[in-house]
Amino acid sequence: MSSMQDELTVKIEGFSNLGYGIARADGVVIFTEGACPGDLVKIKITKRNKTYYHAKILEILEPSPYRVRPFCAMQKVCGACQMQFIDYDYQLKLKKLITEDAMKNIGALNLRVNDAVSSPDIKEYRHKIQYPVSQTKVSKRILAGYYKAGSHEIVNIKHCPIQPEICDRIVEFIRNKAGDFGISGYDEKKHSGDLRHIVIRNSVLNGENLVVLVINGTKVFDRLKKFAQAIYDEFDAVSGVCVNFNSKRTNVILGGKSACITGSDFIEERILDKVFKIGANTFFQVNPKSAENIFGYVKDYIKNNFKSPLVLDAYAGIAAFGICVSDVSKHVVSVEENAQSCEFARDAAQANNINNIEIHNTDAAEFFAKEKRKFDVIILDPPRKGCTKESLDNAVKLCKGKIIYVSCNPATLARDLKYLTEKGAKIESVQPFDMFCHTYHVENVAIADFSQNIE
Repeated sequence: MSSMQDELTVKIEGFSNLGYGIARADGVVIFTEGACPGDLVKIKITKRNKTYYHAKILEILEPSPYRVRPFCAMQKVCGACQMQFIDYDYQLKLKKLITEDAMKNIGALNLRVNDAVSSPDIKEYRHKIQYPVSQTKVSKRILAGYYKAGSHEIVNIKHCPIQPEICDRIVEFIRNKAGDFGISGYDEKKHSGDLRHIVIRNSVLNGENLVVLVINGTKVFDRLKKFAQAIYDEFDAVSGVCVNFNSKRTNVILGGKSACITGSDFIEERILDKVFKIGANTFFQVNPKSAENIFGYVKDYIKNNFKSPLVLDAYAGIAAFGICVSDVSKHVVSVEENAQSCEFARDAAQANNINNIEIHNTDAAEFFAKEKRKFDVIILDPPRKGCTKESLDNAVKLCKGKIIYVSCNPATLARDLKYLTEKGAKIESVQPFDMFCHTYHVENVAIADFSQNIE
């Protein structure tokens, strides 16, 4: 294999779960950055492993019929939208393929995967932005944007068409004015400087924005207070400015503690007909309109398959699933370990006149282990790493009907569905949704049926 020449011409035949075009030469799989199935390209091998290679494109000899011109001028240098050069309808087919491949190759499951549901918006769809921040060595200019693909080099983004335009203006103000208040950018190598990330939550409901300044520190200082107030005063659409404290050497963006400096510490968002609070440290989907498709799908499934079910909403966040399905359920039990999320969930239940939900602020695995009730429906919406075997075992123990598994990672979903089948589940369906347009990420909702195991 190592004798293969560094430069060669290949036809791109497939697409990987990490967004690389797949070619083959002399029996070796070659993952090619920026390639689309159907491309005929001249490539250069950049990395050799025992069973596969990585390559970059030197020249597109014959473009794929699915290749289009990106609508963002920064697409080739910014690592955020890996698939923007691919026709959107074909992106959806590729995301279905990514899910099918995961089910087959990781889960050893011969499943029919439904066609992916498109996002209602494919521009300005992203209502949560998280920009890393740095500072130039000589001019001390603040840089903020997404990372260049495969690196920690920040691409200084002035305009991003996948997020609301107001976010561009807020970030530009922060870039230009931080130095006036003595706020420095973060140096990742030295673990020095003040501002690590800018996080903005934008509301589809009313256009308001919650700005979160993630700092390399443990307490608020006077210059930071004045800077936060300046941001709040500059924009009528900013409902509040918070500070998040993250002084650890880590790639994790948010620390565990935040403080509101001025204004509100939340924005409001509507899903289906329910209104929720979203704070600095609470999880909520970045694409609310696509999320509404998912919530509607889950609600309709429960409505059409159960009569007054007892529902468990695990890894619940602000209990968005539990609250949205409450009016087609007899009773809902919500479990979430984040305290602020539980506080906002209780506020949402009260504001939406939901009286048939109980909210538990505890670890899901610990709750599973102690709970004695049997549930008709268990909704699992775990983080990207999926569920532990212990959590799945306990969910199976508590389930007398269906597990609805919501996942943002086809690989861990396939792994966990395989485990559930070993525990007696029949996988009824897998439905992809496009939550992250122009990226290789895909959200899925899978239905695991345990009802046939109940005597």
